[in-house]
Amino acid sequence: MDWENTSVNKVEIPFKPSRVILQDFTRVPVIVDLAAMRDAIKNLGSDPNKINPRVPVDIVLDHSVQVHGATKERDLRKGVQLESDRNAERFMFLKWGSSSFYNMVMASPGSGMVHQVDLEYLGRVVFNSDGFLYPDSVVGTCSNTTMIGGLGVAGLEVGGTEVEAAILGQPISVVLPSVIGFKLVGRLRVGVTITDLVPTVTKMLRKHGVFGTIVEFYGEGMSRLSLNDRAAIANMSAEYEATLGFSPVDHITLEYLKLKGRSDETVTMIESYLRANKMFVDYNKPHEERAYTSSLQLDLRDVEPCISGPKRPYDHSFLGDMKVDWKACLDNALGIKGFAVPKEQQDITVKFSYHGRPAELKHGSVVVATITSDCAISSPSDMVGAALVAKKAYDLGLEVKPWIRTTVTSVSGVVEECLLQSGLKKYLAKQGFNVVGYGVCTSIWGSDDLLDEPIGSAISENDIIAAAVLSSRSLYRRNPFARAKYLTSPQLVVAYALSGTVDIDFEKEPMGTNNDGQNVYLRDIWPSSEEVTQAFQNRELQSMFRRTYETMTKRNSVSLSSALYSWDPNSTYIHEPPSFKNLTTKPPGPREVKDAYCLMNFGDNITTDHISSAGTIHEGSPAAKFLIDRYSMSKYDFKSYGSRRGNHEVMTRGTFSSTRIVNKLLNGEVGPKTIHIPTGEKLSVYDAASRYKTAGQDTIILAGAEYGIGSSRDWAAKGPMLLGVKAIIAKSFNRVHRSSLASIGIVPLCFKSDEDAETLELTGHERYIIYLPSNVNEMKTGQDITVTTDTAKSFICTLRLDTELNQVELAYYNHGGMLSYIIRSLSNEHPQIWNKLRSHIYESY
Repeated sequence: MDWENTSVNKVEIPFKPSRVILQDFTRVPVIVDLAAMRDAIKNLGSDPNKINPRVPVDIVLDHSVQVHGATKERDLRKGVQLESDRNAERFMFLKWGSSSFYNMVMASPGSGMVHQVDLEYLGRVVFNSDGFLYPDSVVGTCSNTTMIGGLGVAGLEVGGTEVEAAILGQPISVVLPSVIGFKLVGRLRVGVTITDLVPTVTKMLRKHGVFGTIVEFYGEGMSRLSLNDRAAIANMSAEYEATLGFSPVDHITLEYLKLKGRSDETVTMIESYLRANKMFVDYNKPHEERAYTSSLQLDLRDVEPCISGPKRPYDHSFLGDMKVDWKACLDNALGIKGFAVPKEQQDITVKFSYHGRPAELKHGSVVVATITSDCAISSPSDMVGAALVAKKAYDLGLEVKPWIRTTVTSVSGVVEECLLQSGLKKYLAKQGFNVVGYGVCTSIWGSDDLLDEPIGSAISENDIIAAAVLSSRSLYRRNPFARAKYLTSPQLVVAYALSGTVDIDFEKEPMGTNNDGQNVYLRDIWPSSEEVTQAFQNRELQSMFRRTYETMTKRNSVSLSSALYSWDPNSTYIHEPPSFKNLTTKPPGPREVKDAYCLMNFGDNITTDHISSAGTIHEGSPAAKFLIDRYSMSKYDFKSYGSRRGNHEVMTRGTFSSTRIVNKLLNGEVGPKTIHIPTGEKLSVYDAASRYKTAGQDTIILAGAEYGIGSSRDWAAKGPMLLGVKAIIAKSFNRVHRSSLASIGIVPLCFKSDEDAETLELTGHERYIIYLPSNVNEMKTGQDITVTTDTAKSFICTLRLDTELNQVELAYYNHGGMLSYIIRSLSNEHPQIWNKLRSHIYESY
C-alpha cells in the first residue's frame, strides 16, 4: 500500500496468480512433471491426488499447426487432423491430463492462437468465485502472455518450473515494480497502423530504460486505440524489457468484452467492482493525476509508417527510408544491421527454374511472406486491410510470384469468419495467402522445409541474402534461408510479397504494372479506413465469437481418469523424467562444485533458442541418432524438439544443438560442438557432457551478458541440469531464465561489475572450484562467492543478478529444486517446510 516509498527498495513479494495459461508445446512437459510428481508422492506413502491444480489452468492447442510441402491450400480441420494422425500419442497424453487433473480446461484444436483466445474468451478481468471478487491475473511460459495487459489484466511470463509451482498453489517471487507512465495524446494519421505505433513505443521505452518495470499507458489518446491495438503494445513488453505493459480498464474494454460474448450481467459486475476499487478509467471525467516512478509522452500524430528488422524486432526504420537502410545493411560489417556483402556482388541476379517456369532471385528478394498469429496485430481490421490490398492488386493485374512462400495462420476462427462474410478471403487466396490453420506456424518453425528445393538451393549455393516479411514479432527466430527478416503490418506483408523485394521505395518506385502496362504504386492499392469499416458492416460479430468458443471443454471438478499415468517405455514422445526417482523426505546435503570443467564458453546474448531449440531435429544430431538407434525411426518422422518436450532423452540430447551457436572453446567455429578438455577431442555437446558425467566430473558454463534471453523455456534450464551442469557464471541473466536455473538446482552466478571471462583471461580450459557455503541454509541473498581455477586465478562472483536472488528461490534451491520442495511439503512426512519458509520471508521483510 506504501508503493511510492517501498518500490524504490526493490522489495520482493510472493505473488500467487489467479490462473495459469499454457499452449500444447509447454503443456506436455508440465503434465509430464505433474504425473511424475504424483508417482513420487505415492512412493513417499502419501496421496497422489495432492498433486492437482489449485488455480484454474487453461490450455490451448495452437503450436501443432504445420505447413507441409508446397501445398498452400490447407483447410483448418484437415491440417489439425493430419497432425493428430501423425502424433496421436501426444494428444492422447494431453487428453489424459485434462481428465485426470481437475480444475483444467483444454480448448479443442483449431480454437485459435493461445493468447488471442485468452484475450477474446479466457480473460476474466475480475474473478467471481462464489461471490468473492478479485482482480484477474495470469502467468504463462511464453513472452506473449503479457498481451492480456491490453485487457487490463496482469499477465506475467515466468519459467516452466514456476508455472508448475503456481499450478500447485505455490507463490512466485516478484519484485515490487516501478511503474512508468506512458501518456498518449492525439490520434494516428490516415495510413498509419498499429504496426507503426508499436515499434515507435518500443524504441522510446528502450531508450528510457524500463527493465523490470510495469508500463502503464494512459491519456486521451488511449480512448482512440482499439483493444487489439492495446494488446499489440502489451505484447511487445519483452522487447521494451518491461515486466508488463498495462492498459487500465475503460469503456473500450467493456465494449470489447460485450463484443466477445460476455453477458451484460458479467460486464456490469466487472465495471462496478473496478469503479468501487478505483481501478476504472473514465475518459468522460476530468483526468486524475497519478503517481508514477517516471513518465513519457507521445503524440500519436507524430507516428510515421515503419518497418522493423532485419535481425531484431525492435530495430525499426521509417518506411520511406527502407531502401536506403537496406543498402546500408548490405554494406555494413556483419552484425545486427549488417551482412557484409561486397559491392561488386550486391547487384547479382540468380536465375533458376521453378517447376518449369523461369525464376530469379537477388539480394533482398522476398521468399517468405507470412501473416502469422504470433501477436495481436493480426486483428480483424488489419486482416481485412490486408485482404483489401490483395483484392485491389488482383483487380489491377498484380500477382505474387509463385516461388514466394505465402501463408496466413489466423489468430482465431472469428477472423476467418469476418473475411468470409466480407467476401475478401478469396482475394487473399488468389494471391497465395491461404489460411492454413489457427495457431503458431512459421514463427516457431512449425513448417517442414518451408521452401521448395529449387529456391533453397538457389539461395544457399549463391549466398543470397533473401528476405522474409512477417506480421509477427517472432522474426528473431532463425530461418536457414531468409537471413533478413522484417516485421511489418499484414497490409505491408502483402505489399512486399507483390513487389517481390524489400529493396524498394514504395513512395517513388512502382510495385509493377497493371493490365494496361501502367505503373502501380502502393498508394494505388492501399485501402482507406472507410473501406475497412465498410467490410464490417452488418456483421454479427458477437454471435460469431460465441459460436467459435462454444466448443471449449468444461472444467473438471473431480478427476475422471486414473490418478497415475501408465508410462510406456517404448514411447518416442512421453517418458517418465528422472528428476523425482528415489526422492526422499530429507533435503539434499551441501552442494560442492569442485574441479569442474567448462562445458561451453559463450559470449553475449545466448538465447533460449540456442540453449533448447523448438525447431527441427536435424539428421546426424545426437537426438536423431538416439531416435534411429532406439526406435529405428526414419528421418521423416524426427519432427521437432518442441513436439518431443515430453521425452527427456530427446530434449537432453537437443540441448545446445543450435547450428548457429558460437562456442569460444572452438575458436569462433559455429555449430553444436565443444571441446572435451581432458582429451582435446571435438565432440557434440551431449557426448562431451556424457563423458564428464561418466567420469564423475562436474561441469560449468561461462557466458557473457543477457544469458537466457528469449521466450522462457523450462528445458533451457532442465537440459543443462540433465547434462550435469552445476553452475553458470555470466555477466548477467535474463530474469525469467535466472529464476528457472535457481529453481531447477543450477547455481547462477554473476561476474563482478566490469569483469567477465575475457577481462579475467579465462579461456574455459581451466578447472574451477566454486566455494559454496558448507551449509546451504547459510546461502544469503547477494553474498559473494569465491571461484578459483587450477591456473592460480581467483575471482569473486555474486549471488545477485538483475534483482536479488530471493528467499523463496533459496528455500527451493536448498531443498533440491522447486518441484522436489513441493513434493516434500505436500507429503505427510514433511508438512512443516512451508510454515518455516513463510516465517522466514516475513522476518526478512
